[in-house]
Amino acid sequence: MENKPITFQFISEPSNVNYGGNVHGGSVMKWIDQAGYACATTWSGNYSVTVYVGGIRFYEPIKIGEIVKVEAQVIYTGSSSMHISINVFSRNLKQPNFDKKTHCIIVFVAVDENGKKLPVPKWIPETEEDKQKEQYAKRLMELRTQIEDEMKPFL
Repeated sequence: MENKPITFQFISEPSNVNYGGNVHGGSVMKWIDQAGYACATTWSGNYSVTVYVGGIRFYEPIKIGEIVKVEAQVIYTGSSSMHISINVFSRNLKQPNFDKKTHCIIVFVAVDENGKKLPVPKWIPETEEDKQKEQYAKRLMELRTQIEDEMKPFL
């Protein structure tokens, strides 16, 4: 199965503004979830739900009126889970190049109409870059386990 990135592009709008005059982080998180959902559902062929969003890193603000590009791509699959790498870029309409603004990993699980987990096609990394992305996802899984252990007394 081919693992092409899902890409959304659009212009950030005044309705996305925060108190500082830039795009609200919540808007960016919504775009991340939408692109991740499109990627996971395309990969699995089934409805998919978000089960984890981690390490959202906002590098720079996105200005109102900039072109935004959100790219989502599978970087690891479990039996029913899909780890999706999301990168958010933006550029001024007068500039040719995009700058990376945000990055995160989001995990989706494919489910049936009753919410029961469904198996997903296995993603097999082919290039060295793909293998590095898969290792990145595995390291983050280990870190999530440690974080969850730390959080247990507070849940």
